[in-house]
Formats: sequence, C-alpha cells, structure tokens
Amino acid sequence: MPCRQRYLSPGAAHKLPLGLDGSGKLACVPKDSTTRPHGIDLFWIPLGADAHIVRVSGRLYEALEALICHRPRCDLYHSALEVRVPEARYVIEQAPIPDDDGNRRGVVAEGPVGFKMLGRFRLFRYEIRCWRDGTIPDLRQAVGSPVHLTDDIDQARRVLDLLPSIPTPVWGRDDFRTGEMWNSNSVVSWVLASSGIPLASVRPPSGGRAPGWHAGIVIGERSATNAQLPPGTPRDPGIMRVAADPLGTD
Repeated sequence: MPCRQRYLSPGAAHKLPLGLDGSGKLACVPKDSTTRPHGIDLFWIPLGADAHIVRVSGRLYEALEALICHRPRCDLYHSALEVRVPEARYVIEQAPIPDDDGNRRGVVAEGPVGFKMLGRFRLFRYEIRCWRDGTIPDLRQAVGSPVHLTDDIDQARRVLDLLPSIPTPVWGRDDFRTGEMWNSNSVVSWVLASSGIPLASVRPPSGGRAPGWHAGIVIGERSATNAQLPPGTPRDPGIMRVAADPLGTD
C-alpha cells in the first residue's frame, strides 16, 4: 500500500498531539493528555531518532523494501506505551539490554536478536520493559503523539497483567509466519490486541510505516483465542513453543 504524503515535520507534529475521538477517528487532544489520571497513550517515535546507525540502517531497509514492493519510501516509526493506573505510571517498550540491572527498568521478558543461539549473549538479546515511572528515550521527537487509546482503568490493568506472558520470538524474524518480522512494534500491538483494545483506526503518522505492527496484532489475536479456549482444548503450538524456549536452549 503506498504511503500517504507527509504533512508535518517531527518538530511541528510534536506540538499537535493526536488521539482517538469517540468515533474512533484520529482527533486533536490536549497537549497535556499524558497528565490524565488513568488510561493508555501510544507514542510514535522516528526510528533511530538519536541513533545514527539505527537511522541509517532503517533507511537502507526501507529503501530496499520500497524497491521490492514498487512503492514510495516511507518514514519508519518505533512505538511505545504509557499506561496510567491509580497506583502508578508505567512505560512499556522493547529495547536493547544496556546492562544487567533489568529490575530497575521493570524488565518482564527477554528474547534473542537475529538467531536464537546468539541470544546467549546480552548484545544479541532484547528486553521488554514495564517500567514504573520510567522514561521513553527520544520522546521529545515523537510525531503525532500521544495517541490516547482509552481512559478505562480495567483495560489499563489488563495491559499490565498480560505483558509478562508475551511470547518472545527472535527479533527480526517471522517465527509465527504472519508475513512480518517481530520487533518493538509487535510488542506494543500484541499487548494492545491481547487486551481487547480496538486498533483498526490506529495508524502511524502520515507518510510513515511501523514494520512489525501487523505481526503483533495477528499473534495477539491468536493468544487471546488460546486464552478463551476451554481447558483441554489444543492451543496454538507456535505460540506455546516460542514462549517456552525464547533463547533456544532446549
């Protein structure tokens, strides 16, 4: 699908946050929406905003994808969530592992990057954070954000409760055969889809793409289906296998 024409620069778009109105369409929301006492906000951050190597490699990847698919090149985005419940505010994001102090960042899961066997080394593992009072790197460069998804406390709690059960397939691979690789966007869309939050109207900023977003939705819907099956009913074997042995140590 061709990308839409870009309409705002990252700097300008950050001053005009977007959210979901009652009809499910994107609409302007107050700039201080993140101060709402409860709810979930989604942030779209340009890939490699402050990381030159990531930005360049992302552009090369997108240029190749666009060439293969015979479409214009798009801006690539990384997504993150802020979840607020009465007890605290949490940041949900997938990121590289900077050190061994994962407890400080609220790490709930880890997975391999590139190949399962490489996951034995920290450099080739990613972490999934549910960081109480945490921070999102490059948040100031977010575009068309925050996208306010819900004020519902129960949905916010469900996101927090489900995240530790997230599957952890190999980053950059399509282990679940969804047609897309698993990455940071997959983590965000998985937990939202698994929590029953409508995502049909949620899109990256105009002119942009979020690789892996569709994969997370597909896998999240499978996970939700598994959870609803009666005891003793066969579950999706792919999800169960990868979740049980994310680093390929079996």
